[in-house]
Amino acid sequence: MKKQNYKKEYPRALYTYFVTYGESGVPSFSKFARSIGVTLSDIERFRSNREFERAYNECSEIRRDYLIDCALTKRFDSSFVKFLLSSEYKMGDEDLSDDKIEVNLKVLEDGETKS
Repeated sequence: MKKQNYKKEYPRALYTYFVTYGESGVPSFSKFARSIGVTLSDIERFRSNREFERAYNECSEIRRDYLIDCALTKRFDSSFVKFLLSSEYKMGDEDLSDDKIEVNLKVLEDGETKS
């Protein structure tokens, strides 16, 4: 397949695709690429354009929020979402360990105010 040329409307098209996604599954850059007739390699190459990179980063966050929301509402398996996000954001198991939660509590006596 021939390399596709970048078009100035791609950043807006990418953002619109992610915010209005209504198909089954999860919005992805691969699905977007196919929808405009380019390859995923072309999408990666387009990231050298500042506006496209901005839209790409915003869409990554939209996808992340979508996955988290679906896991929290039990539409998607939370363990699988955790796996997807950890592999996408290059987190190791040590970063996601369920037994490494730090909680700080301060017990206030009656009449004592928070500082």
